[in-house]
Amino acid sequence: MEEVRILAASGMLGAGFSEKSFERGLSLRPHVIACDGGSTDGGPTSLGLGSGTHPTKSLKRDLRLMMKGRDRLKVPMIVGSCGTAGGDDGVKRVVDLVLEIAREEGMTFKLAVIRSEQDRDYLKQRYAENRISALRNAPPIDEKVFDRSLHIVGMMGPEPIIAALKEGADIILAGRASDTSLYAALPLLKGFAPGPIWHAAKTIECGASASVNRKRPDSMFAWIREDHFDVEPMDPDNHVSPQSVASHTLYENADPHLVVEPSGVLDTAEARYEQVTERAVRVYGSNFRYSDPYTIKLEGVELVGYQHVIIGGVRDPYIIRQLDSWLDAMKHKMGERVQEIFGGSVGEDDYSIHCRVYGRDGTMGKLEPNTETAKDVGLVFTVTAGDEATSGTIAKSFAHLAVHYPIPEWGGLITGMAFPYSPAEINRGAAYRFNLHHVVVPDTPYEMFPTTYLEVAA
Repeated sequence: MEEVRILAASGMLGAGFSEKSFERGLSLRPHVIACDGGSTDGGPTSLGLGSGTHPTKSLKRDLRLMMKGRDRLKVPMIVGSCGTAGGDDGVKRVVDLVLEIAREEGMTFKLAVIRSEQDRDYLKQRYAENRISALRNAPPIDEKVFDRSLHIVGMMGPEPIIAALKEGADIILAGRASDTSLYAALPLLKGFAPGPIWHAAKTIECGASASVNRKRPDSMFAWIREDHFDVEPMDPDNHVSPQSVASHTLYENADPHLVVEPSGVLDTAEARYEQVTERAVRVYGSNFRYSDPYTIKLEGVELVGYQHVIIGGVRDPYIIRQLDSWLDAMKHKMGERVQEIFGGSVGEDDYSIHCRVYGRDGTMGKLEPNTETAKDVGLVFTVTAGDEATSGTIAKSFAHLAVHYPIPEWGGLITGMAFPYSPAEINRGAAYRFNLHHVVVPDTPYEMFPTTYLEVAA
């Protein structure tokens, strides 16, 4: 093969793409159609609940178009990080949709399902062998973290996907996977140079996001050749530039030149970007260095508790001038009230009340460089406790206390906060946090990712 042609349907399954753009991509005869299905961007809830970012109707719409395109061209189709987090529940949901579409459309194909949810005993063994290590800013862990975790996934590289391609899979649905691995798998299998492969994969992993006029999630196309790759958005009203392609290596990345994968590091420091047409860019000089040892990133979640949220607004200048001390005193007073309500059975370690101040530093917190408070601030209180009833009781009581909490300048009863909703407290249900930001060293790239095959008949 002189080149491998890849069609990235969109930046994330369920986010959508233009049918016209996708059809144009199909007309260029791709050797593979792929789409990333997930991310940790939305936080830990998707992994904790097994839920997804996008609704079922959106997922099914995108899957149907991709499957019909794949069926027409008879090329592989790959979706990674199924169900957003890539846990077993999310993978099952996407598998069920694919089988449902197959029945509706009368399709026949070989399906590969690659799981990424991890066995706790396996991870405990690796931990005991000192084969699990922390990434930067990772929380400290001990063996108990594996038992506390509700779900743990490993982020697979391209190797399990390549193995499924070798087995003749027409559609591959993978659990948590490196976004780029979906696009790197086929050209690596075909023996192309890893530098252009991984850089092209990084460029198209978010669909058309590396383009100049991105108006919506859409399709992107890449041509991977021996010493370079070309990339072009499929919307004829859009284009890429050397700057837009080069800058995408910084997206979700700490280093503008180095992109870390399970098997190594993409180095774009010597890459050269050329505008080859009005809409396409060609890239030379990308390098890839294989790493030893091979590592798999772990993502785990645990239950924090149950939460209620209270949203309020304050415009009183006297309160705003002493906002922090007012909030601190309010929370201290609520501590006394909790003791009264629960008769001492709920202590200060059994719940928390956290407040974000929008209009000052609500978005960036301690990183906010300008902390001048506006004349109008929004307050978002989060009440967390070990069970839903306790959280709700504290939230209801706190909302009433907060709305009338006094300041020294005013005598008598005041109303210092406005609530946009009634009731003021909103039940968020279960709340989760990530508890693993670590890598494990497996014996092989495959052992953590069992694969099953299914012959789907019309």
